[in-house]
Amino acid sequence: MKKLIIASTSTLYGSTYLEYLLPTLATFFEGVTSLLFIPYARPGGISYDGYTKIAANAFAKIKMDVKGIHEFENPKEAVQNAQAIFTGGGNTFELLNQLYQQDLITELKTVLENGTPYLGTSAGSNICGVSIRNTNDMPIVYPPSFKALETIPFNINAHYLDPVKGSTHMGETRETRIQEFHVYNDTPVLGLREGSWLEVIHEKILLKGKLPARLFQKNQLPKELTSGLEVFI
Repeated sequence: MKKLIIASTSTLYGSTYLEYLLPTLATFFEGVTSLLFIPYARPGGISYDGYTKIAANAFAKIKMDVKGIHEFENPKEAVQNAQAIFTGGGNTFELLNQLYQQDLITELKTVLENGTPYLGTSAGSNICGVSIRNTNDMPIVYPPSFKALETIPFNINAHYLDPVKGSTHMGETRETRIQEFHVYNDTPVLGLREGSWLEVIHEKILLKGKLPARLFQKNQLPKELTSGLEVFI
């Protein structure tokens, strides 16, 4: 039975790392004492050790120990034996590339399908979808495939931004880029605004947080999904 939190971001403006989610995580991870952290997305090129320390400091506030997957001699066994797993944000292409390089895609998908509690933020949320084709990141590396974990039947566009009224910026909006995606692809895309997350329990997907999410489906007008309700695709 799947048990996932798929969050748009780890940090809201003016707050500390994971601060806005900690009350939810304390309940979500009830009974869990140790967490496996996957730091492969390494935002800004931070070291795995440095990134793991940031995660460890946050989870210490809810009395959970954190160890990075890079600290284990056998990453597959670390995934298999983890009480819970957290994949942080950063560059989605590098994250997925490392998961393929370490031959962890199948292993990670299996444990999540079997009920290991999982938290993803940003890039760590993007990999929960069908593919990573709707990430906002630059393709700084080229993973063997864009295919992701497929734990939910759609793609995530984390940090979704609405057009700013009166803006003179002439570049494409997020909505335009997702519409371009749907010229060539059928996979639905959910735009998750900052401070929003999905709670997945088995096959039930609930939208949480203060803001609605924006659902894009091929040949349909975008829909605003209300927080607190189940997401149906």
